[in-house]
Amino acid sequence: MNSEPRGRVMTIKRRTLSSLLTLAVLSLLAFGVRADDCPPWPDERLTLETQALAEQIALWDLSYHGEGVALVSDTLYDQAAARLAQWQRCLGQTPQHRPLENVLETDATHATTARPDSARPDSTRTSSTRTTSTRTVSPPALPASAERTISTRAHPAAQTGLEKTDEEGVRRFTTRRDNLWIQPKVDGVAVTLHYEAGELIDAVSRGDGERGQNWTPRALELPAVPNRLPRPIDAILQGELYWRLSDHVQAEAAESGARGRVAGVMARRAPSAETLERIGLFVWDWPDGPTDMATRLDALRALGFDTAAYTHRLDEQHDAAYWRETWFNAPLPFATDGVVIKQAERPGIQSWSSSPPSWAVAWKYPPSQALAQVRGVEFRVGRTGRVTPLLHLYPVELDGRRIGRVSLGSLDRWREWDVRPGDQVAVELAGLTIPQAREVVWHTRERAELTPPAPERYHLLSCFSLTPGCFDQLLARLTYLGERLNMRGVGEGTWRALLEAGAVNELLGWQQLSREGLMQVSGIGEARAEALLSAFRQARGASFATWLDALGVPPGANARLQDWETLKALSADEWQARPGVGPVRGEALAAFFSHPELTRMAIQLRAVGVAGF
Repeated sequence: MNSEPRGRVMTIKRRTLSSLLTLAVLSLLAFGVRADDCPPWPDERLTLETQALAEQIALWDLSYHGEGVALVSDTLYDQAAARLAQWQRCLGQTPQHRPLENVLETDATHATTARPDSARPDSTRTSSTRTTSTRTVSPPALPASAERTISTRAHPAAQTGLEKTDEEGVRRFTTRRDNLWIQPKVDGVAVTLHYEAGELIDAVSRGDGERGQNWTPRALELPAVPNRLPRPIDAILQGELYWRLSDHVQAEAAESGARGRVAGVMARRAPSAETLERIGLFVWDWPDGPTDMATRLDALRALGFDTAAYTHRLDEQHDAAYWRETWFNAPLPFATDGVVIKQAERPGIQSWSSSPPSWAVAWKYPPSQALAQVRGVEFRVGRTGRVTPLLHLYPVELDGRRIGRVSLGSLDRWREWDVRPGDQVAVELAGLTIPQAREVVWHTRERAELTPPAPERYHLLSCFSLTPGCFDQLLARLTYLGERLNMRGVGEGTWRALLEAGAVNELLGWQQLSREGLMQVSGIGEARAEALLSAFRQARGASFATWLDALGVPPGANARLQDWETLKALSADEWQARPGVGPVRGEALAAFFSHPELTRMAIQLRAVGVAGF
């Protein structure tokens, strides 16, 4: 019997599977997920969470394809599906999820939608809520439309998938091939249109590339889809049904929701004529058309399609990066999520399959949102006593930036969202600079217990010294003080080191430090100690107003030409008599100048000759 520990065997198995799945790796990399990244959970927990994620995605699929309602953005859906596949590989499973329209039975005329195994009711389960060692949440309910019947068709020519690549991959692809062309990757829903003698006889959704939903009745209603071609020819056209937008700039509005709108219309029973007018058609290929690209484009133009207007040959002047940047920033009538680079020549239609071909690649735009897993939750107390929850994330990349932490802004938001380690959140860049959490995409099934600080414990006059629970606020006070007093080279890292070493345990504790005492702190040598002492001495020469600001005085003191004793003698009513000071601020100022800790610090500053005290 093999005595190898099961966990180690599973780790080896996972790595082996990951190394074999090259195509899957490329897909995952496009969303910032590496194939050797597995959640740090026991297999039992990973199995539970994988099933929960599969159920969540099944709910999105059913809503999207059954009800025409997108419950999550396209970007987040794609990343969640990639994450599900990754977790399944971590468990040594073969990823099986496909959108609802892709898991239909293959009967030639009708099929019943099939839930993924993870979404099927378990007849042996006695409760809809799974019980674990920590608090649990119930799985999402699946809509009744899950059992409806959908008609399917085989594609007359397989719809090929596309391998996603990056700038380096594009460079490799383009340097090895000639006669390359580029198109915008229109963000809609793919369709195959089959014409015989010029008449539309079939419209099939992409499905799994080999079969898809029968969209013929709806396609015949769409003004953008010709029911009859100008010439009585046989033709198989592949393209994208998109939501018409007015001067849409992808760089400014990455999340348009256009794809979900089209899917909703295709699933709706009786959309209005006005709604049907909003759907456009971009034909991106003609599998059985002319083999020469220029001839093919001219023929499509003659049939009434505008493919040629958005299809350009690559050359030294206008390469793939040029067109990608141009279409990303230019006003277009549709949403895009990248570009497609393709050879003019390709194999005959009989050799096409749903697998990514060798003659075309997609170079997608950076995602506007990233799906990030919460690694931990920290409740940080700021200088004024405000409690701010910080989410520590397994790092994700957005616009070339590596993001590992975001703030939730307030304790109320944390309570509303109930974010715990393991949860998945949508992260985006606010104003293209500041990372922020936009929403909780789904909660982990197991809920870790968290106890946030009591907000009433912290305020403008708490934590001037290092008492229990005061490390964060005192650190924030010291950092602010150093900045206001212009202590060069003394930042948060220095103050943290001094606090952790016990060299400083109150707001003005640094005043008593000696060179020898500083050198006892890890990382501080003789030269650094002298530099710190010099910064401390220089700070004593700051003005009285600057010192009050550094100590955290509430706004409205206007301490110029006054001293501590004069301000301390003012009552709340006398403060309110000053311009710009109301009742709340008046009470705060009176409390500040009468606080015992601040009174003690004023005496200490007077003793070392600081002006105004």
